[in-house]
Amino acid sequence: MHANGVRLCVETFGDPDAPAILLISGAGASMDWWEVEFCQRLASGGRRVIRYDHRDTGRSVGYPPGEPGYTGLDLIADAVGLIDALAGGRAHLVGVSMGGGIAQQLAIQHPDRVETLTLIATSPIGPRNPDDELPPMAPRLAARFANPPPEPDWTDRDAVVDHLVDDERAFAGPGCFDEQAVRALAHRVVDRSINPESSKNHWLIADAGGDVQPRHSHVTAPTLVIHGTEDPLFPPEHAAALAREITGAELLLLNGVGHQTPPPSTWDLVVPEILRHTAPRPQPVGVPAQR
Repeated sequence: MHANGVRLCVETFGDPDAPAILLISGAGASMDWWEVEFCQRLASGGRRVIRYDHRDTGRSVGYPPGEPGYTGLDLIADAVGLIDALAGGRAHLVGVSMGGGIAQQLAIQHPDRVETLTLIATSPIGPRNPDDELPPMAPRLAARFANPPPEPDWTDRDAVVDHLVDDERAFAGPGCFDEQAVRALAHRVVDRSINPESSKNHWLIADAGGDVQPRHSHVTAPTLVIHGTEDPLFPPEHAAALAREITGAELLLLNGVGHQTPPPSTWDLVVPEILRHTAPRPQPVGVPAQR
């Protein structure tokens, strides 16, 4: 479909008239990382679930490797366009990593579009006070960024799959990495991608939030923060900061989980929590009920 003036690949689950959940993936990640069964479980709880490919991933509009024709602000506008086109102008947002940054900025810039926020494996957006710095990434991950593994031959399907699996392993928590399942998922990602190499373009845009200063105290949407205790990119203190800085936010820590879209081993906990969080809330007298 077309949203925000570009072609985005979208898939929906559940009753079109049910409250909508928009799933927002992380940097370089197509919709496939929100696994079908995860989406179906949410839909079975009475939600309309929307997942989509970011630009430069999956079947959405793509740009040449190294030449992203967009900014982080465009990725935010893409999500707004999908909310307007598919959710009647208002949705529950569930974002992971960069997707969590997009969700935060959207809640600050467009509070009328956001019913609730669920922020997974992400960090407060924007610069911080030097007296309130958050812990850096784990040394093992910092070493990987400093000395990255060689890039694959992007025309070799198996080499690209191996590359994706190795990357996911580096971010996963101990005991939360199922290589067989991740490899099968990586095959789906590669098979659906117009140009897998272009997904690296996300790392060339400054950040998901642009230059707008964060105002977490202005976030009015009920917020649930979900974070792995073994996240090597954003240690758990990042999640605690989000929960502290967004009024009324709840924090759910996933024991042993790393920087990951919630793995299947967590779904029995995560899915009911998201359904609880996105359930209709009592409205003050005179205020229209949630869609």
